[in-house]
Amino acid sequence: MANFIENIFKNKKVNLSKLSEFGFVCYEGIYTFHKVFDTFDFEFIVYITKDGEVSTKMVDLSTNELYTLYLIESAAGNFVGQIRSQCEIILNDIANKCFEDDVFKTLQSKSIIEYVKDRYGDELEFLWEKFPDTAVWRRKDNKKWYGVLMTVSKSKLGINSKDIVEIIDLRISIDKLQSLIDNKKVFPGYHMNKKHWITIVLDDSALTEEITSLIDSSYALALK
Repeated sequence: MANFIENIFKNKKVNLSKLSEFGFVCYEGIYTFHKVFDTFDFEFIVYITKDGEVSTKMVDLSTNELYTLYLIESAAGNFVGQIRSQCEIILNDIANKCFEDDVFKTLQSKSIIEYVKDRYGDELEFLWEKFPDTAVWRRKDNKKWYGVLMTVSKSKLGINSKDIVEIIDLRISIDKLQSLIDNKKVFPGYHMNKKHWITIVLDDSALTEEITSLIDSSYALALK
């Protein structure tokens, strides 16, 4: 897959129910979408598997031959540039309408995301284009944050490792702060006020039930 296609669908997961609404047709487990570029007499075909793998094909209708230059990153020129631009418009539209954000990969992160959605009806908000691996939860009534999910290097937490981990930042009452921080699984708030926030590594070193209880506390604290 060309890099520009990989970038469009990076950290995305397919919502199969949306594909049919968009115009995809499913045959033997493969969803297919056709778009004719009348200006160029080309047909653009997008294939998506049930696992969300995306591939494309371009056919020159005047010769019935495959056109592949748009997939070659180094290919330049006005014509190939226009073709690639048209492809990007369609693929971005598919990504926006048929895919969902899938930045956080660990089972614990996914469990917590589902917990917040079920209990509070809140979805993660990705507020910064420059930081696509950072998202927040906000209360609906006052828009205050009560949780932040991020991916960071362990070294950012003071651990002697460059491994990447998923973390959650939560509000905490001052009287509970010191008893929770052990600098192994619970840390002073990363990128937050360290007197009022804690950071927990989402690698199952802390029990999910403990984290969801702290989420409830953080939600309540965000009301103040």
